[in-house]
Amino acid sequence: MSGAMAFGSLVSPKNRWGRLLALVFLISPGLAAAEGLSAQQQLAFDIYKELIEINTVTATGDTARAAEAMAARLRSAGFAEADIHVLSPAPRKGNLVARLRGTGARKPILLLAHLDVVPANREDWSVDPFKLTEQDGYFYARGSIDDKFMAAAFITNLIRYRQEGYKPDRDIIVALETDEETLDRDGVGIQWLLRNHRDLIDAEFALNEGGSVGLKDGKAIRNSVQTTEKVSLTYRLDVRNKGGHSSVPTRDNAIYHLAEGLVRLSKFSFPLKLNETTRVYFERMAQFEGEGTAGDMRSVLSDKPDPAAMSFVRLATNPVYNAQLHTTCVATMLEGGHAYNALPQLASAAVNCRIMPGEPPEEVKATLERVLADDQITVTQLGQPVLSAPSALHAEIMGSIGKLSSEFWPDAIVLPAMSSGATDGSYLRNAGIPTYGHSGLASDINDIRVHGKDERVLVKSFYEGEEYLYRLVKMLSGGGP
Repeated sequence: MSGAMAFGSLVSPKNRWGRLLALVFLISPGLAAAEGLSAQQQLAFDIYKELIEINTVTATGDTARAAEAMAARLRSAGFAEADIHVLSPAPRKGNLVARLRGTGARKPILLLAHLDVVPANREDWSVDPFKLTEQDGYFYARGSIDDKFMAAAFITNLIRYRQEGYKPDRDIIVALETDEETLDRDGVGIQWLLRNHRDLIDAEFALNEGGSVGLKDGKAIRNSVQTTEKVSLTYRLDVRNKGGHSSVPTRDNAIYHLAEGLVRLSKFSFPLKLNETTRVYFERMAQFEGEGTAGDMRSVLSDKPDPAAMSFVRLATNPVYNAQLHTTCVATMLEGGHAYNALPQLASAAVNCRIMPGEPPEEVKATLERVLADDQITVTQLGQPVLSAPSALHAEIMGSIGKLSSEFWPDAIVLPAMSSGATDGSYLRNAGIPTYGHSGLASDINDIRVHGKDERVLVKSFYEGEEYLYRLVKMLSGGGP
């Protein structure tokens, strides 16, 4: 038994992680004195910084360059060319698939992260969004959370496993994909990999973005596991009119018709629709709420929910809880008219819906038409939805997460969650690869900056999350040493 293991056996699981981490800092011969980082932490930082500072904005950046840079890291660590694939289906679009070979006793595990990021304007940020800036205990950068943390952690840990001579029971596959931020609209990312190189990424299950550790007042209260996603679908609303001169207005006005319909929509709530994941979500979240909100959560879980419990004056006043209760549709864009002195001939709006898994999109469209209640408003579906069934709450996966989470964040509950956003996990689920959004990255539940100004991650959370993923993947992969 090693010294670290002997030390760990003498303390409770609640305190073991903190004491073990302190012990690592005391005895590790690889500590870099200037920064106080171990060799592995320094590697994680270097890879993270390199990825951050390659501009991979979906429309204008270069994910192929990022994929090549990560491939170079793996080659320099001794990975064989046969186990590294940089696949570029279009200019500036790149996907990396890399494999650490195990014994083959079990089917592979897939670790998925995306390389592309949403745009960021320098004038909007307090720092350069495409330079990694450490400030006030945070790393600031576009993609610092979404999703270059997971990409950097997976590459760092793959190198770490090889350096250790680790031989898992299953192959560990890392796939860094492009164009997730557009849900692979052009078919050059995960869809292209599934269609053209399914053999390279086929796995028993996948870990992906979508679930994180929630901090409240600096304390971890939940460790989320995303098992399902809402379906994103946008509808265009149009009102057409003959128009005329503004000096002789009529009551038949395209803008008024549209506005009145949107007001009716703003007051409407889709019916309650829970699933296995959201039921567990509300059961476990109730313990963190006051008596009133907890009672409302228990009500929506009952056989006869109180309609008032989920109303906009009670549970639904919390946007996060409201999104877990039912389908939502919200106006996101508006345009109308063509001249100051002319009656509008066209008024249009975009309504983005996040549809509960299993709810038919055609029923959502019919509901919109009923609620808008105006036959002059035409409703047109834009694009095709990506439908996928939830991933089951797998006992081995959830058990491993629960055990490890109790060591890192003893007071946090493991919380199955449904994402109100969308990831490429839906494509994997449809391809028969159960997918779980789970990052181990801790952030304040009231400071959500993903896709926004000054996206940032706690420095402490970065290194803690990287270590958590390193250990979790080992637990799920077995083998040794």
